[in-house]
Amino acid sequence: MKINGSQIVIECLVEQGLDTVFGYPGGNILNIYDALYKNSDRITHILTAHEQAAAHAADGYARSTGKVGVCMATSGPGATNLVTGIATAYMDSSPIVAITCNVGTPLLGKDTFQEIDITGVTLPITKHNFMVKKVEDLADTIRQAFVIARSGRPGPVLVDIPKDVTAKVCEFTPFKDAAAVTDSLLKEHENIRRAMSVASPSDEEIRKAAEIINKSERPIIYAGGGVKISGAESVLLEFAEKANIPVAESMMGRDVFPSGNPLCTWMVGMHGTKASNFGIVNSDLVLALGARFSDRVIGDPRKFAANATVFHIDIDPAEINKNIPADDCLVGDIKSILTRLLPLVEKKDHKEWLSRIDGWKKEVPSVYSRVPKDSINPKFLLETVHKYAGDDAFVTTEVGQHQLWTAQFYPFAKPRRFVTSGGLGTMGFGTGAAMGIQVGNPKARVVHIAGDGSFRMNCNELSTIARYGLPLVIVLVNNGTLGNVRVWQKLFYENRFSHTTLDFGPDWGKLADAYGVGYYKADNHEEFDKAFKAAFESGKPCIVDAKVDIDEMILPMAIPGKPLEDMFLEYNAN
Repeated sequence: MKINGSQIVIECLVEQGLDTVFGYPGGNILNIYDALYKNSDRITHILTAHEQAAAHAADGYARSTGKVGVCMATSGPGATNLVTGIATAYMDSSPIVAITCNVGTPLLGKDTFQEIDITGVTLPITKHNFMVKKVEDLADTIRQAFVIARSGRPGPVLVDIPKDVTAKVCEFTPFKDAAAVTDSLLKEHENIRRAMSVASPSDEEIRKAAEIINKSERPIIYAGGGVKISGAESVLLEFAEKANIPVAESMMGRDVFPSGNPLCTWMVGMHGTKASNFGIVNSDLVLALGARFSDRVIGDPRKFAANATVFHIDIDPAEINKNIPADDCLVGDIKSILTRLLPLVEKKDHKEWLSRIDGWKKEVPSVYSRVPKDSINPKFLLETVHKYAGDDAFVTTEVGQHQLWTAQFYPFAKPRRFVTSGGLGTMGFGTGAAMGIQVGNPKARVVHIAGDGSFRMNCNELSTIARYGLPLVIVLVNNGTLGNVRVWQKLFYENRFSHTTLDFGPDWGKLADAYGVGYYKADNHEEFDKAFKAAFESGKPCIVDAKVDIDEMILPMAIPGKPLEDMFLEYNAN
């Protein structure tokens, strides 16, 4: 059948099983938006208040559902407004497809109104990107974009389409579903075969890895976000329990192992637990699974796990030896590798080692046991959220103290429930991501933990939340400061709080009222308990404005650039 480029875009999205796209219209993408209007019974479009939120929403949709998320924007500033969201997805290996429309092909390269070389701009932050200059190539390109985005180590792909291409007509051959599309692409494109190929270790390599694990006396698993991407959470649980190996998690991996399991030591790194950090330091084997050895995890790289064998398992060979030299490695899909290792690892008790781990677990900062009269303790706040939201709720965050407190204190029990910006550390990510999660999981509940600094960056999305009736509960951790930066100014800049105090508007209650969103204010523990309960049970969009002391610290804290054991549990201003 013969159809125009805009309708080809729609047909290709439907082939992929896509039900929702996030975006914002503009002049050069009008043809596609006209096609969306005509096909509104097949694809739902969510209009965000800003293109950046569209990218974050597609990202949240992808992380929570396991599907590819899609965002759209017009040329020029519309496209560049997607860039932060694309970079966020790239750093955290999230599969999104960004569709932008550029000026017409005769106008390219002439500094035309709202022209930008968006493929050039996004080259370093996409897994791949395309500009489609012929309508005959459009269907094939979009289909490739989806396969590349979700294959191997997932990531964002951008497709830029000049406006005239969206209007031109050509022959289109439909496929019944995404599987049929993939089969066709595999036959025709070497680059797709490469993108989908994943290394598989030999039986001898698996046997050797099992021997190393079985010989260790003080092993610890360092679990990263790759465990979640692989869907390996259940086999990791079985593996760890059979071999009795404690599990320390990166921030991106905080929901890959049940927090209540005795083997879980929670987060590792700069603000990790003593059990996780000292477990790494005193281990004889660090089994790293889908983790990239971030600088926020390893501290001084020369002294990280200095007395241990580092065994790295990852789907991406580029991660091996990148930040920390690996003594041995396996490259491939984590779920597949753990499944093959499982029958070969021996049952162990590691009684003495686990006893030491349990001892470190008991050493926690006393500051979080205090009950302030005129503010809310972060540990109490997160535990109260869990009390009402439970294990099934999705929890998103922005970036800063509130994010780290969430990672430290929320007892995640199920996979894909914690969605946050790890690699890029994007303030402004969480609200858009929460919207995408809610749209992709309409029966689920979503709680968004936001710092007042971050929420200033995206509070315009309250209009989107209200318009679509998304029952998000936004817990505003309101400490009147850019808290994480203030901590560093306190510790390393002699209390010179340069431009981090937020002692000015907005009035959050008036803002919520302006958008038609519920608002609750809490200045102490009792008020917060009542406010969050009421907001959560209302089933409507709500803000819970929670007062937290401006000088509340994030503890423990390993000193940046120092060995992991060089950490302090308490802070003495003197």
